[in-house]
Amino acid sequence: MLENYRLKLRAPEPEDLEFLYKWENDTSLWKLGSTLSPISKYTLKEYIAQSHLSIYDIKQLRLIITLKSDETPVGAIDLFDFDPFHQRVAIGILIDQAFHKQGLAKETISLIKDYCFNFLHLHQIYAHVPCNNDPSRNLFLGTGFKETGILKDWLKTKKGYEDVYWMQCLHL
Repeated sequence: MLENYRLKLRAPEPEDLEFLYKWENDTSLWKLGSTLSPISKYTLKEYIAQSHLSIYDIKQLRLIITLKSDETPVGAIDLFDFDPFHQRVAIGILIDQAFHKQGLAKETISLIKDYCFNFLHLHQIYAHVPCNNDPSRNLFLGTGFKETGILKDWLKTKKGYEDVYWMQCLHL
């Protein structure tokens, strides 16, 4: 369920520390999430140590995206704001810059949708996508998500506030 011919999604391992540290501390990515300060290796080690806990316990799940051929980590996918009562979860994805434009994000979202809908039995997955992030918007549209609203002035930027698309994928 969490793999295809090319990719495998797996729990974070201690050897992923350097990749996670690099990705989490890339300040160019902070504007896309809610990171406000650097994350220490110690904090990431603690996070990895807790990664065995269920999404039902901690309301989130991070999986490392690896190439199946040699286990090279190419990114991470996060499920967060998990709401078991309403059967929904938010999604975020990061593909390392060295692996962009290879279709890996699209394949990863397909795998995680299958996991969410057919294993966790969720009703919906949603994402917040900045209105000026066309690659991300096109990725989600191309994987079955629909734009269902705009969150006005959602992200604070150097130039003021930015709107965000509310995108949902419903399991019908």
